[in-house]
Amino acid sequence: PARLTVIGTAAAGHPFAGRVEGGEAVRIFTGAPVPEGADAIVIQENTARDGATLIVREGAVEAELLRPRGMDFHEGATLIEAGRRLGPGEIALTAAMGHSTLAVRRRPRIAVLSTGDELVAPGVRPGAGQIVASSHLAVGALAEAAGAEVRQLGIAGDDGDDLARHFAEAAGADILVTTGGVSVGDHDLVAPALLALGMTLAFWKIAMRPGKPLMYGRLGRTPEATRVLGLPGNPAASFVCARLFLVPLIWRLCGRPVEASLNTVQARLGTDVEDNGPRQHYMRAVLRPGSDGRAEVVPFPLQDSSLIVPLAQADCLLVRPPNAPAAAAGSSVRILRLEV
Repeated sequence: PARLTVIGTAAAGHPFAGRVEGGEAVRIFTGAPVPEGADAIVIQENTARDGATLIVREGAVEAELLRPRGMDFHEGATLIEAGRRLGPGEIALTAAMGHSTLAVRRRPRIAVLSTGDELVAPGVRPGAGQIVASSHLAVGALAEAAGAEVRQLGIAGDDGDDLARHFAEAAGADILVTTGGVSVGDHDLVAPALLALGMTLAFWKIAMRPGKPLMYGRLGRTPEATRVLGLPGNPAASFVCARLFLVPLIWRLCGRPVEASLNTVQARLGTDVEDNGPRQHYMRAVLRPGSDGRAEVVPFPLQDSSLIVPLAQADCLLVRPPNAPAAAAGSSVRILRLEV
């Protein structure tokens, strides 16, 4: 829309009303340079014209409509730090700063494999002793949200040859993520199959709940060697472990600050919780307004690692340190947001 510049108005910030005789008003358009001597803008729809006279409505002169040079940013300013993920706002800013090209890192390539004779694909009616596979889909969605490109490898049975065939399909991936088959049962064959392919095992089993049988290693010894993250099969355990280990790994490959992906914040406990055992417990929980309107965190009463409903409803994890004593409602606790 057209604009009118009023020259010689009252001081900025003071209301102005009156008549500006011919020659004192200069018409400009949105984004045009302001004429020398102008100190305020009058929007055209806040004026009326009577011949050579411009009538300005009371309080319509707005000095803040002037945009001085350097108002947004100035030459030499660093506005986008290395490691920052580029969203729509960042892309607009870099373009406005005059950068036609940017040096970026590609998205990490993630291959996700679900394992277990008992699993059937979504859409297949499970028979006796079978369950519908879901962990790989949740882990894949989390990886995509963290900035990765995800390729689903399907479901491998509890058979060394079948596992090896599926592992071969992960060639070229930065990270191979498996769900299930990493515990100590007779049918937990993921680790032996990977070791037979030359995986160097970094660690296996950690003191956390849910997710004790977590495994990490490398398929090869070069910097480009595929990283392997073996997650538990239970849906909640695989998701929590992916949030705590896969997301930071993806951020590392993207050049983002890993520590920021694991930052916890304080919250007020909305209900009593029991004392904790020897493993750090990440309880699925939800933030909600308390009786006084302040936010409080409430863990779900059932924390079994097979339960998917609490996982879908949770928006954070209540972190309970090893051997933490019972905590009463109103206590200050630490939580980790599930969003990435």
